Amino acid sequence: MLRWILGGREAQGVVEKNSILFSAEEQPRNCYTELQVLKGHFDIVRYLVQIDDLRFASAGDDGLVLVWNVETGERLQELRGHTQQVTALVTYTITLKNLVHTFLITASSDRSVSLWDPDSGNRVQMVCDLQSSIKCILVLSWQSLWLSGGNDLCVWNRSFQLLSKIEQDSDTGVTAMLELPRNHVAVAVDREIIIYELKASSVDSDVSVTAVQYLANHQDSIRSLINVNDKLFASGCHAGELIIWDSADWTVYADEQIALEDPHYEGQAEVKLGHQKQSEMAIQHLVSDGELVVATVGSGLYVYHVPKKCLVAHRKLAHDSDILHTELVTESKLISCSEDGSVKIWELQDLPLPAEPTSAGFFGIWSFGRSSKQGSPPKKVTEVLGLKTLELMGDLIGHSGAVQMFLNFGKSGLVTCSTDHLLIVWRDGERQSHLRSLMIFEKLEENQGL
Repeated sequence: MLRWILGGREAQGVVEKNSILFSAEEQPRNCYTELQVLKGHFDIVRYLVQIDDLRFASAGDDGLVLVWNVETGERLQELRGHTQQVTALVTYTITLKNLVHTFLITASSDRSVSLWDPDSGNRVQMVCDLQSSIKCILVLSWQSLWLSGGNDLCVWNRSFQLLSKIEQDSDTGVTAMLELPRNHVAVAVDREIIIYELKASSVDSDVSVTAVQYLANHQDSIRSLINVNDKLFASGCHAGELIIWDSADWTVYADEQIALEDPHYEGQAEVKLGHQKQSEMAIQHLVSDGELVVATVGSGLYVYHVPKKCLVAHRKLAHDSDILHTELVTESKLISCSEDGSVKIWELQDLPLPAEPTSAGFFGIWSFGRSSKQGSPPKKVTEVLGLKTLELMGDLIGHSGAVQMFLNFGKSGLVTCSTDHLLIVWRDGERQSHLRSLMIFEKLEENQGL
C-alpha cells in the first residue's frame, strides 16, 4: 500500500504525478479506495458548494472560482474577477421565464460581491466598493432575497439592489446567519443572537428589517448556527457551549456545556478548563439530521441526542488536530475532516450493555464515574441506555495540508479541499471498476467484438 495513504506524507510527489490512485484492502469497511487529484487553484481552497448532481464549485484564497464535473474530474468553467481571496460562496436558485436556474454568489476581500452563471462562466451581476468585506451569505426561501453579513447586515434582491442595511456595533460583525419560520432570521453577532423580522412592502420593492429579540445566553463568541429541524435550531460558541433553541418563540430547549467535556469531572473540571487551549474548547462546526447534533470541539467529536437532551457519544481525540468540518451521512455514519490533513469515516454503534455490574473503568472513555479507587458504586444499566460509541471505518489521507471541508456526492464520491491547493475526489473503487468494465463491454459490442 502507498505509504501516504496510510498516514505518511513523503510520497506527496506521487500524488501530483498521477491523476488517479488506488488504495489497498487494509480498510475493509472503507469504500473510498480510488481517488482523483484535481488541480487548478494556486492557493488555499476553502469553499466547496454543490451545484447539481454532477457539478460543484470551489473557491479560496487565489480569488478563483472553478466549476467541476464530479464524475470525470473535468474543469468546466473558470470564473475570474475577484482580485483577493473569496470569503463566501453559495448557490442561488431562481426561476426565470418558468425555468429554474442555479447561479453562484461569491464575496471577496476586495470588497465586492458577484453573481455568476456556472453554465456559461459569465459574471451576471456585481457590486463593488462595499464599505467592508462580506463574511457570510444567506439565501432566503422567499421572494428571491439574500442577506450578506459582515460589519453590516444587508438585504439584497435578485438584481443585486440593496433593499435594507443595518449597521452592527460589534467589532466582530456578523459571523453566522440562519433562516427561521415566519420570515424571521437569526443573526449571530459576537456572543449574541439577534432575531430579525423581514417584511416586504406592498407598495414598492423595499424590505423592512426589525430586531424583535436579543438572545444573550452564550458566554463567548458564536461560531456556528444551524437548523436542527422545522421546530429547533442550534448554536455553538467559542467557550464550547451548545444551545438548542425553539424556532418559534426563541426560548432555550436544551443546552450542554461541552467545553468542560463531562459534568462528571466535578471538581476537576475547573482545573482542566484552565489548562485547555481555546481551540480545544471552541465549537468549530455543527451539523444535524433532525435528531442528533454533532459538534466538533478541538480535535474531538461530540454527538448530542436532541430528544433525550444529553450527549450519547464522544471521541475526544478523533483527529490529531482541530476538526474543521463534519457531516452526518446517515443516522449511524458520519464523516469528519481536520487540520491534520485527514478525512475520517465513523460509525455510531450502540454501546453493549454489561451482563453484570462493572467498575466505572469500563466506561472510562465516557467519564461517567470516578476511578474505582475512590470507592464509587458501579453505574446501573439504566443509566447507560442509548449510549453509543464512535468506531473508525476509514481514514482517507491524501492531502499534505489541512482539509478545509468536503462535499458528499453519494455514489459519485466525496470531494475534499485543502490548504495544499488541491481538490481530491474519493470514489468507491468497486463501483468504478464495475463502470469501467461496462464501458469495455459496450465498446466491444459496438465493434462487434463479442
